[in-house]
Amino acid sequence: MTDTVAGLLRRHAVGQDRVFAVLPDGETITYAQQLARSRAMAAGLRRSGARPGDRVHVQLSNCPEFFDVWFATALSGTVLVPTNPQSSEHELRDILDDAVPVVSIRDTAEVDALRGTTPAQAAQDTDERNPGRVAAILYTSGTTSRAKGVMVTDANYVAAGNAVADHLKVTERDRWLIVLPLFHANAQYYCAMSALVRGASVALAPRFSASGWARQARTMDATLASLFAAPVRMILAGAPRPRDADNRLRTVLFAQNLTATDAATFEHRFGTRLVQLYGMTETVLPPTMNPDDDGRLWDSIGRPVRGVTVDLVDENGHTIAGPGTGEMRIVGHPGETLAAGYWHDLPATRETFTDQGLRTGDLARRDADGFLFFVDRSKDMIKRSGENISAGEIERVAGDHPAVAECAAIGVPDPVRDEAIVLVATVRSGYELRANDLLDWCAERLSAFKVPSSVVFLDRLPRTSVGKIRKAELRAQHEIRASRGRPA
Repeated sequence: MTDTVAGLLRRHAVGQDRVFAVLPDGETITYAQQLARSRAMAAGLRRSGARPGDRVHVQLSNCPEFFDVWFATALSGTVLVPTNPQSSEHELRDILDDAVPVVSIRDTAEVDALRGTTPAQAAQDTDERNPGRVAAILYTSGTTSRAKGVMVTDANYVAAGNAVADHLKVTERDRWLIVLPLFHANAQYYCAMSALVRGASVALAPRFSASGWARQARTMDATLASLFAAPVRMILAGAPRPRDADNRLRTVLFAQNLTATDAATFEHRFGTRLVQLYGMTETVLPPTMNPDDDGRLWDSIGRPVRGVTVDLVDENGHTIAGPGTGEMRIVGHPGETLAAGYWHDLPATRETFTDQGLRTGDLARRDADGFLFFVDRSKDMIKRSGENISAGEIERVAGDHPAVAECAAIGVPDPVRDEAIVLVATVRSGYELRANDLLDWCAERLSAFKVPSSVVFLDRLPRTSVGKIRKAELRAQHEIRASRGRPA
């Protein structure tokens, strides 16, 4: 039978000495201890009325208790629903109204109360040992104004872990430095699961720290790490230190573009190699990864990983053979090598998970050697510091301001955070509106990372002949203003 998350945890818990997690203060948690902690937590969930298939919401920063809850849902057959601790109450309410969890956990004290202050082995696990069951619902920004719940099965989790572990040749001697948030697919799919399938360990940092990243890698004895391009640039912005390369890091994954200069500087400074990949919450597996050797290309998202087919499709829906540029379609099996679909959203599932493959909405170029290069997003998304942000969500919130007639959110190049968010708006006749007032309005209703960086007021927004806002023209206007040294 195909492995499950709970089955892997139980397997590696045999014996008492295999380390699962290392914490910043030097404390270690073995696989056996993690199993006991999570069994106690699973018992607490059952006492709270959670039954197999019920949703369990967790909103925690990076901490051991996140793993306690995650693995407790695996052991009890319930469904993990993690959310960003920075979510506004409005955003959180939308998710909870959609997922309808029977338990909601928002701080570590609630975890302790549910499992008891002294974790101990609880009753026999009640997971159904069914790899096809929905194990988690990960909410991700889409092209519409509200996040969609991506259904992730046990088989998905295990497949993602195996894909990364196989590609990077992960062994039980490896240790992942996790600084990206655990509620995020990157930390779950690529780091935690590739450790779990091999019986490796994780070094869990409470948050990303540009100034502390090298020290964390050294003192927590990490061999692997995962970052986005923006954090890489933030790390490089700090002054080099004598012990930067004093670590066991052999590979650092990253997503999104880096310049060749930044990549070479990072590798030299930290004595490691950077390997770019591409992935989405919906793809689960990283469909493409660069070789973990001297054949890697810093500016490429790599080649398809073993067992994955990536088709490029032109604007007429025709598959492109050989070199060319088109939308990436990931061919796989929903619930196994692709996510199982969207929670309670059959129309969106049918639109994205098609018979021809998963429609990524991302354009890529393929060269003669089979390497893929990210070109652009066909979806209306903004990428900021590794987060996918829906322009429609920002526009919906800003458009609710009584003084705003219409608005458009655009992403513009930012040297550190990939893209900055510029809100372009027109003001209703008879109203006055200052940029700071509109930013404050957004800050009260959006997570901090979604709040626009600046506001530009125009008399009217440029439109196509059918009435669509010309965002490319707005971006071009921004570049002109920037080149002239005017405020964005």
